[in-house]
Amino acid sequence: MTAEARVFSTRRTWKAAVVITTAAGLLLASGCQSPTAPTPAQAAQGANGAQSAASTTTITFEPASNTSDVRPNTPVSVVAQGGTLTSVAVVDAKGRTLDGTLDGSQTRWTAASPLLVAQHYNVTAKAVDPKGAAIERTAFFSTFKPKGTLKTSISPLSGSTMGVGMPVIVRFNKTVTDRAAVERGLVVTSRKPAAGAWSWISDTEVHYRPKHYWPANDKITIDVRLRGVQASKKIWSMENRTITFKTPAAMVSTVDVARHTLTVRRNGTVLRVVPITSGKAGFLTRNGTKVVLEKHVLKVMDSATVGIPKGDPDYYKLDVPYALRVTWSGEFVHAAPWSTANQGLANVSHGCVGMSLSNAIWLFNLTHIGDVVKVINSPRTLEPGNGYTDWNVPWKTWLKGSALHSGAATAVSS
Repeated sequence: MTAEARVFSTRRTWKAAVVITTAAGLLLASGCQSPTAPTPAQAAQGANGAQSAASTTTITFEPASNTSDVRPNTPVSVVAQGGTLTSVAVVDAKGRTLDGTLDGSQTRWTAASPLLVAQHYNVTAKAVDPKGAAIERTAFFSTFKPKGTLKTSISPLSGSTMGVGMPVIVRFNKTVTDRAAVERGLVVTSRKPAAGAWSWISDTEVHYRPKHYWPANDKITIDVRLRGVQASKKIWSMENRTITFKTPAAMVSTVDVARHTLTVRRNGTVLRVVPITSGKAGFLTRNGTKVVLEKHVLKVMDSATVGIPKGDPDYYKLDVPYALRVTWSGEFVHAAPWSTANQGLANVSHGCVGMSLSNAIWLFNLTHIGDVVKVINSPRTLEPGNGYTDWNVPWKTWLKGSALHSGAATAVSS
């Protein structure tokens, strides 16, 4: 089938065909015609709803031809009256086509996706009247240029494997004032159903987490469907994309600072109870549910970076092996061969959780970023935002951070 034949296809879903994309191009095409004066019937023809001198069939456009500053979420349609449509092509100045669908009567074509901002569009529609005569009409319009375009930065990265405690984090390059409109365009699904919801951290950041942890050995999909969404005054998004990540076995470790133990569970089964030491007086380990942020085979830890300068009795600078970061302020779970005599008996660290080298290697090899480390029986509270602290927010409070106020969205099987 030729490209010409494809344009005349009457299937319900069409791809727009390439047409002349500038007004200048249209003028050049008309310049090849005879300069004779138009007939009265021809003079009555208009780009928006023109009637052929040989037919009573009309074609109308929405937006009307020669319209400017059209919003990207404006419905685009072409309607034939007294005939049926055979082809509709909506093409921007870069040759990109706008998909659309034809209704059952073949008289109305409707665009299936939003327009792009700051673009010129040409529309070509073809129809036949009841006698089989062909009619063709054209129109053009332009969309407005926004003050700024909303873009997203999403964690985790697509294709990654993350522990069951990893929240979905979406950051925006511009301030979002219409949170509800943006939230509707962010859809999370999982193969294993898990109730979850978005909660706004600020006007430039929103997080998604399940009510409980993610199911183990699952696949999670984040569909960003923000093309044509107005985020704030003069700020629009043109972005559609999909992010997927997987979860491994559910690794949840519990640090009991009173008992000096680390209990490691995988899929609910206790694998090992490890003797540990945690923060001493003045440097207490923070209580709360934490998530592994980083993994380092070797991490240089300099207390000057956390406010303990050289010359202070508590100053240290160490090469620390097999370190798992759990807070941005500098708490790690790591090997501490220098404190093995105290592990299981006393808390002597500057806030980190230390264990023997062999236990640290074992835990390091089992751990993914996003795994859960829960600290109990410490009087010191974990600060919001000091790591991935979403799990410390009660579920009812978390739902209040949603702009839709519709309760938990269910992540359903895809």
